[in-house]
Amino acid sequence: MGTSSSRQPDIVIIGSGIGGATIASGLAASGADILILEAGGHLPDRPENRDQAAIFQRGFFRPDEFWYEKSARADGYTAFNPGNYYNVGGNSKFYGAVLLRYRAEDFEEMQHREGVSPAWPFAYEELEPWYSEVEQLYQVRGAAGDDPTEPFHSQAYAFPPVPEEPAIAKVRARLKANGLQPFSLPLGVDVERWLRKAKTPWDAHPNCDDGKMDAETTALAKALQHSNIRLQTGARVTKLNTAADGRHIESVCYVKDGTEHRLTPKLVILSAGAVQSAALLLRSANAQHVQGLANSSGQVGRNFMNHNASAVLAVSPWYKNTSVYQKTFGLNDFYLSDGEGGAPLGNVQLLGRISGQILKASLPQVPLWMLNKLSAHAIDFYAMSEDLPHPDSRIMVDGERIIMQWQRTNWQAHLDLVKKLKIVLKAAGFPLVLSRVFDKRTPSHQCGTVRMGNDPAQAPLDVFCRTYDHPNLFVVDASFLPTSAAVNPALTIAAQALRVAAHISAKDLQS
Repeated sequence: MGTSSSRQPDIVIIGSGIGGATIASGLAASGADILILEAGGHLPDRPENRDQAAIFQRGFFRPDEFWYEKSARADGYTAFNPGNYYNVGGNSKFYGAVLLRYRAEDFEEMQHREGVSPAWPFAYEELEPWYSEVEQLYQVRGAAGDDPTEPFHSQAYAFPPVPEEPAIAKVRARLKANGLQPFSLPLGVDVERWLRKAKTPWDAHPNCDDGKMDAETTALAKALQHSNIRLQTGARVTKLNTAADGRHIESVCYVKDGTEHRLTPKLVILSAGAVQSAALLLRSANAQHVQGLANSSGQVGRNFMNHNASAVLAVSPWYKNTSVYQKTFGLNDFYLSDGEGGAPLGNVQLLGRISGQILKASLPQVPLWMLNKLSAHAIDFYAMSEDLPHPDSRIMVDGERIIMQWQRTNWQAHLDLVKKLKIVLKAAGFPLVLSRVFDKRTPSHQCGTVRMGNDPAQAPLDVFCRTYDHPNLFVVDASFLPTSAAVNPALTIAAQALRVAAHISAKDLQS
């Protein structure tokens, strides 16, 4: 069985991404002995961190990992490299730092063209105080009020928006003059610190405490100020074991440096990400739980969602883009409807500034000088539409293999959003507008798989992310999201993590 540590923690948190790090910060003051197990290590400060050829062309930071989808091949599967990152801070080390709240309407049932986005088990108002608290924790720069879809805020942002560069302000003004309502993106970035290191965007660039407010630099840093919080890196969790009653999680098995270790905490918080958390629960199947842990509903791994997303490049020979980072405004004009009374289409926001080096990753045959010239006259957007939960869109395991069976939903709505955006950008003075779809190799907004709900027959988790089947097991990461909405999920995950931490402190850690 491997070795068992003599010092057994009260709580084990599996994963140090947005969910794990934030709940650790929320539990730190409780005094509970908490051990965070992280499969990866700290990202080192190295030249490749700001080398766009290394990041985008050579895939320097992409892990040597493959997931699979079913196919007609002899072994039944086709492999792909998913671009999921394993390091302290999780995927947030590479994120675009957009920290948007879900709209209030996202918590309610919403009719889309291809189906219904179901209501959450609680309303926006329940999560609002935690949104406000976590915006302070992640030092979000923003300005509530620009966006007519913005829900109620009980606290103002602690910092003003990231300053808009002149070339970007010009496009924002054109869009506004044409009747649209661009708003300042809420961002977790100290832009002056970021630019002191190198004049690059932060979107998809790794952060080594350079000014991006990610899970490690904010929530985890706060948690580790407390002596009762420990972090163990290079610790890959392989299995959760239940006690004889089949209800309680008795032990957590993990491998470090080739040796298996076993811990016996009172509580386990699983925060490995929507794909890996589901995979661990399924791999932990035993004689009492043949479908996997927390899975009496049969819903673990199901309802996988990943935003329908496209990059949209607007080009004009008369426009000169002199910006460095670019990513400062978004559009929600087509978020709650298509702008003409029809079903919702989604969110639009600026991408980090796309350079010739970044474009060359997709267009390797084109000379770099030509791509640099194109980039100099282009502005880049990210169009994002909701992916609806579907029981047959799922994560499965076959031994050590992770099998992804993703069924896109709401695709026509996304195509229509891209079409609307192209019309809008052409009207703003960009005669050439190109688009490119993001596929399964970019699972940056993966969610669902272990969703919350009020009915244990339909959902593995209750409203505080406690598994119905195992009272000492919580799942606190993008897995719990009942819907994907059409905005970046990080802030919502973090807000729920603080809410769950307060509940655990009040209900589970009282003597």
